[in-house]
Amino acid sequence: MSLSIASLNSGSNGNCYYVGNATEAILVDAGISCRETEKRMQRLGLSMQLVKAIFISHEHSDHIKGLCTLAKKYDLPVFISPGTLLNCRLPLNPANVRTLSVDEPVIIGRLQIRAFLKIHDAFDPHSFMISCDEVNVGVFTDIGEVCKSLSFYFGQCHAAFLEANYDDVMLDQGRYPYFLKNRIRGGKGHLSNAKALELFTKLKPAHMSHLILSHLSKDNNCPQLVYELFSGHADGVEIIVASRYGETEVYRVSSSNMRKSQPAVPRMIAVQATLF
Repeated sequence: MSLSIASLNSGSNGNCYYVGNATEAILVDAGISCRETEKRMQRLGLSMQLVKAIFISHEHSDHIKGLCTLAKKYDLPVFISPGTLLNCRLPLNPANVRTLSVDEPVIIGRLQIRAFLKIHDAFDPHSFMISCDEVNVGVFTDIGEVCKSLSFYFGQCHAAFLEANYDDVMLDQGRYPYFLKNRIRGGKGHLSNAKALELFTKLKPAHMSHLILSHLSKDNNCPQLVYELFSGHADGVEIIVASRYGETEVYRVSSSNMRKSQPAVPRMIAVQATLF
């Protein structure tokens, strides 16, 4: 069985990632509005009826601002750690809340979701590995440093959403104040292009077919720069840069070692090239 994956939006203005098979799917984070989530999924030919749960990585607004409406409208369980729930301060229906734990994988149909702690300036932040049969997809964004857990799970992925937030030179020369630059690169902020590339080149498994570079900074990065940087080391892996303005294609990921990318469904509306 294969997994279909897509970024519905990726960046400081909102994050939402889709992973699913033919019968069930999940969303990781709900940082865009319910209406926009529905519109983008419809354009991709994806059905909200397949979505069985939402997994929340941490409490920052670009990951939760659409959560309450989405969970309420579709009566979806929300898997969230106690610390994240406390710091979200959202009026979630307690009946929809499920406790997220690093010790117990969540089983949803044929999907298995494992959470693990990540380094970020949030109270109790997590990354996720979603598996179906022998196919593994990682969602690894909002990361200050590469830790042992990230390295372990990345090495198992057939596909991954991986943060490449900023270019070091652009950040140094950019307009951000000194304290914000230090927050971004200080070990609990975001992952630079260079550190993401180092993880990719050193630990990408032979069976990896797709890498979706995610959570790019609007001011301190350039999608074309990131694409060219990673493409030069792709070794057959399909490199995709997620947009902060729209959805990606839907990509089908299987356990086959063939590294050939094909959209899982045709797009009804193409994202403008200028967004990248």
